[in-house]
Formats: sequence, C-alpha cells, structure tokens
Amino acid sequence: MKLTLSHDHKLDTGILGLALSPDGARAYAACVDGVIYEVEIASGTTRPFETKHDSYASGCVLLPDGKTLISGGYDGQLIWHDVESRRSTRKVKAHSFWSWQLALSPDGSRLASVSGQYLPGGWKYEPAEAPEPCVKVYDTGSGALIIARAHLPPVLSCAFSPDSRHVAAGNMMGEVRVWEVTGSEEPVSKWVSPDFTSWGSIKTHHYCGGIYALAFSPDGKALIGCGMGGMTDPMAGNGKMTWQRWDWRKGEKLDEIKDGQHGSGLMEALAWHPDGKHFVMAGKQAQGTWNAAVFKTEDGSLVESIDTKNRITQARFTADGKFLILGSANGQHRKDGAWPAWGRLKVYTVAA
Repeated sequence: MKLTLSHDHKLDTGILGLALSPDGARAYAACVDGVIYEVEIASGTTRPFETKHDSYASGCVLLPDGKTLISGGYDGQLIWHDVESRRSTRKVKAHSFWSWQLALSPDGSRLASVSGQYLPGGWKYEPAEAPEPCVKVYDTGSGALIIARAHLPPVLSCAFSPDSRHVAAGNMMGEVRVWEVTGSEEPVSKWVSPDFTSWGSIKTHHYCGGIYALAFSPDGKALIGCGMGGMTDPMAGNGKMTWQRWDWRKGEKLDEIKDGQHGSGLMEALAWHPDGKHFVMAGKQAQGTWNAAVFKTEDGSLVESIDTKNRITQARFTADGKFLILGSANGQHRKDGAWPAWGRLKVYTVAA
C-alpha cells in the first residue's frame, strides 16, 4: 500500500476530531477553538458551524444519512448540528469533566462518549475512582441516555463493534472493558495491558501514557488499541509508539508492533482500511522516522510510513478506500501576538 499526498489544507486552529461525508467530498473538523468546521476536500474551502463549544471541541461524528453531526467537547457537552444549515438542534450535558472521545455505532443509532479526570487516589498515585460513570451511550435520535458504565479514569478511547451491539473503552492505565450495550452493567470482557502506561521517574512523578484509540476489525473478531508505552520522563512524551491487537471476547493478545518498526511518541489515531487487510496508526513523533504508518493485518508488519512533521490526532479512510484523511496540529506558536494557521487537513491517495 502506497500513500501519496494530494492535498494539504490549512485551518486557523488545531484539529482534534474528524468525520467524513458518505461520499468523501467533505470533512468535518472539531477544533481547539471550540468550533466545528466543514472543509471541502478538493478545494480546502472552510465553513464554520454556528454553535461552538465553551472549550476545545474534542470530537465529532456524522450520522449515516449525512444530515446530522454530533460533537463533543472539553465543556462536557454533546451538541447536535444540522449539517445543511450548520446550526445546532440539541445540547446535552454528558459529563462534569471533558469528553475525551466520541464513537458512533455503525448503524448510526448510538453515540458513545468517554470522560474522567486523573486525580491521585493513594500514595502510589494510582488514579482515584471517578465520581460519575466515565462511559456513556446516547440515542442519536432522541438524545436520551441509554447506559452509563463505570471505568477507572481517565477513559481516553472508545469504539463500537461492527454489529453495534458492543462498546469498548480504554483508559490511561492500559485497561480495556467491553460491554453489551443493552446488557448487564458488568463487562462481557476486560483486561489490562501494562505496555500502555508508565511511571515517571524524572521531573514529575505520575502515571502517563494510555490507550488513546480503539478500533474493532471489520469482521468483528479483533480489537486494536494504540497509544504510548514505557518512558522515564513523562514530560518529554518519548514513550514507545505502540499498538496491540486482541481477541476481545477472551481478552487475549494476538499481535503487537514489531521491534525495530517503531520510534517514540504518542500514537492517538487508528483506522482500518475498508478491505480489512490493513490498518493505519498515527500520532506525534518524538524520535524516529515516521508519525503515520500502515500495517498488514495478517502478520502485523509495517508496509508504508510517512512523516508529516506535525501531531496527527485523527485518521479516516474514505468509504471506497481510495483516500486517507489526516487531521492534525502543526505547533501552537504565537507570531506577533496572533495565532498562525496551525491546523492541517492532509489528504493522501491510497494505491496498492
């Protein structure tokens, strides 16, 4: 698989969330300024939505009919937007803390949002239990809360199974829990991978890392998680760039990134190619030769890599698999007292 850059569009502010229209002609970017932007893929023309979040807009999803977009933010709000008018139609206060990430069920009927603040719970700095459920699932039509589930905070990632029946969530301590959406409060499976977290021993003593993205395989048999592994200095963000693939029903590891194929940095974006034979992982590179790479599902080998020179926060393949869209941020530097255009929407053609 070969990736070739075809478009590189600038946005005034960094991108944290990304959704694509069904035809792949438009992208919707949830940004640091709290605004959702519609971006024409071919031209880069950008149009803001009317209602913004009171803090960072951390994620957005587009319902399958392409008419309704739902965004989440660090204000704990979920906002429903009409795509044609770009006006809001509903607001729901989901969390008292940040909405770290959103996930839409493949059938479009349910929305998951995960939250949670890292506060020390003991002398070992292990996270304290959250005062409220960190995993919530809503009905996308009515905005009603369907389930609220407990998980050790902060819960950084979530994903739905292809049949929309199960929701998975991963946290900073490398713990994954999977629930049946209409089932018991107890997870159907849960496991911990210590490879996704570490204890800092330099400058600041605390835990760092976590599972920043989850994605079920298209056949529903496996679940992939990515993030950042062990490090000695959490403030440097130089942990191992890593992914692992699990049999989610058993909680057993099937595969992981190969030695010598990674650098160091925070990986926070995952996407399966529609063919199910490849997936992409991306993020921020501290050391190494790439910050986005395509891996072969069969044996986990790296088959293509690129270095975009910025922090990739989101990755999406178009439905036909012909393009890979990356949302990112390119620094946060002030120039003459004003913010430069530091958001990036990069479009890559995908060739066999």
